[in-house]
Amino acid sequence: MTSHEQSPTLILIPGHWLGAWAWDEVTAHLAATGGRATALTLPGLDPTDVDRALRTLDDQFRAIELTVRDSAQPVVIVAHSGANGPVTLLLDRHPELVHRVIWVDSGPVAPGTAFAADYPAGAGALELPPFEELAGQASIAGLSADALAQFRARAVAEPAGVLRQRVELSNEARFDVPTTFVCSSLLSAEVREMAAAGHPMFTEVERYRRVTFVDLETGHWPMWSRPAELAEIITSAAAQQ
Repeated sequence: MTSHEQSPTLILIPGHWLGAWAWDEVTAHLAATGGRATALTLPGLDPTDVDRALRTLDDQFRAIELTVRDSAQPVVIVAHSGANGPVTLLLDRHPELVHRVIWVDSGPVAPGTAFAADYPAGAGALELPPFEELAGQASIAGLSADALAQFRARAVAEPAGVLRQRVELSNEARFDVPTTFVCSSLLSAEVREMAAAGHPMFTEVERYRRVTFVDLETGHWPMWSRPAELAEIITSAAAQQ
């Protein structure tokens, strides 16, 4: 891709509890260097949606698919954390639509798995837990008090249907989509080691055929702790063929 007109469109998808706002600092850095970026709020994470608790992983996949199809340029998907479920579905069902996928402290999910298949039946949407509890699941290193306060104030409960739904995959062409892993709370050496050992969270990593690893040492939310550096990594990865 040699011209601005042919450069890919970046579609930034946040993880659990987050809306498009989570990417504000990154998109500002991208815009400053001429990058075209669209950040999404997935179904179930819009606080104005009165039916948000009923949304499913399929709803989230369809929202991403529609955005991708609306782009006149090749698309690079940037997926953070729990966005991995619907993004993996997109790669499986429409690998030809994705120029590159960039996983931000995230990665593709394995067939038949769910984020929380045993989430109790009848339980409501999952609220953002206390930060002391969250820190035991995902590193909050590098986050300022202001960032944590905004996270708490703007977080939207994750729909139970998204948490429970198993990802059904069948198209091995997804493994040919060029892939970048941005490793922040777990660095690339650790990710590769766990993938080689068959860790259930990383079983798909080694199956992708065109892979680049980039370390950005910080916590699980680098869009807040190191937004400028993350924007540079995204720009560089998106330019790769």
